[in-house]
Amino acid sequence: MEFTSLAQTAGTTLVALMATDAWERTREGITQLWRRIQPHRAEAVAAELEISREDIVAARTTDDQETLSELSSQWQGRFRRLLVARPEAAEELHRLLDELGPPATAAGPAITQQGTASGQARIYQAGRDQHITER
Repeated sequence: MEFTSLAQTAGTTLVALMATDAWERTREGITQLWRRIQPHRAEAVAAELEISREDIVAARTTDDQETLSELSSQWQGRFRRLLVARPEAAEELHRLLDELGPPATAAGPAITQQGTASGQARIYQAGRDQHITER
């Protein structure tokens, strides 16, 4: 079973939420997930969450995108290894990500857009402000 996509989403979402007001809720949710799925690793994961948060806050202060990307990749790997070892964790991780929701102030690739048009229909999509003038 392929867990790469879910792990990527989880890692990216976690790193984005670490520097927001949702951090406490995020930390608790991730720690509880590990306590249920791999209890012997939960305390180590909780400690890594704290260390990663400190690194992320520092990286955001200096706009260090390389460190942010690196941390996201590290957490993606942790999630992927968890899912490979315990495939039943996928459903619980999906639920947790749904509860945490998209990061409100996250910088990075947190937006996904898709559009389908037929005939002479038009689709206008933007990740931010959009002004359209048609004549």
